[in-house]
Amino acid sequence: MDKLMVIVGLGNPGNKYENTRHNVGFCTIDILSEKYGIKVDRLKHRALVGDGNIKGIRVILVKPQTFMNLSGESVRDIIEWYKLAMDNLIVIYDDVDLPAGTIRIRPSGSSGTHNGMRSVIFQLQSDEFPRIRIGIGKAPEGWDLADYVLSRFSGDDAKVIRQSIERAADAAAAIITDGVTVAMNAYNGER
Repeated sequence: MDKLMVIVGLGNPGNKYENTRHNVGFCTIDILSEKYGIKVDRLKHRALVGDGNIKGIRVILVKPQTFMNLSGESVRDIIEWYKLAMDNLIVIYDDVDLPAGTIRIRPSGSSGTHNGMRSVIFQLQSDEFPRIRIGIGKAPEGWDLADYVLSRFSGDDAKVIRQSIERAADAAAAIITDGVTVAMNAYNGER
């Protein structure tokens, strides 16, 4: 178990933000935690972290506790502490530009409109790391974007998003074991 992978789910800490659209990254970490028996309960590097393994590969699961717009500070601390290469990091987050239920895996790229990813890229001074975007759909007409991403899912949306979060967790495991290209081919798009 020489290789170390860090999987970061972006979100906001606290009960107020649980199960909101902006916290699908946290929800994905929760599924990985449950599925692989990795307790994410230690406060370290301004994040809740858990150390375990997925299919024989050592993994650190991370939920930054800095609030979304400062997520990069926590991620940078972890990268520096473990002296990680960028391709050993996977970041999972919500994307309003993708239809609800869609996931997109990319080996690198810009932050788009996402402030949490903007913070991560700024703090790391690199965008050369794999990421999994979970589509949450566009804000309805007349909604403020901040109000929309901090709202909870309901009805059919909740079911669709739950399935895409589970797929994102499986995709993260696939990146770790099979690489980004295989994961992209298997998981990009809708189901």
